[in-house]
Amino acid sequence: SVAAGIVAILVSHNLSRAALHWTLLSVSLLNCLLSVACSVGLALAIALTVHSRGMHLVRGCDSSALPDDARVAIATNDCPFNTTRIYDTALALWFPAMLLAAAEAVLSGRCCLVALIFRGIGPCARSYSKEQVCPVG
Repeated sequence: SVAAGIVAILVSHNLSRAALHWTLLSVSLLNCLLSVACSVGLALAIALTVHSRGMHLVRGCDSSALPDDARVAIATNDCPFNTTRIYDTALALWFPAMLLAAAEAVLSGRCCLVALIFRGIGPCARSYSKEQVCPVG
């Protein structure tokens, strides 16, 4: 994301450089794909966690004293971590991370579109004239 942002800034200051357009296209496309994968992965993790009521989160515990619902506070010596509030904390962190990854994917997709327009590819490229990219003078 940082690399895509830096390349976008460089493109905005050097509109006539074709190499920067292709770099922006490749970096933003890669970032878009990774952000979509991250969003889908987080959505899957949230769905599995809610469906199993958090039992996937405490799978490393071998205690038979674990409750059926991970939201019930329990701290046993058989578990390598404190299970108290793990369900709520995980979901509280995963929801904003999923939303931010989705927003990142949208913004990276828009950068891809801009790079394609600069190269004259796509439906919007016809209305974007060369004089706007390379002013004469």
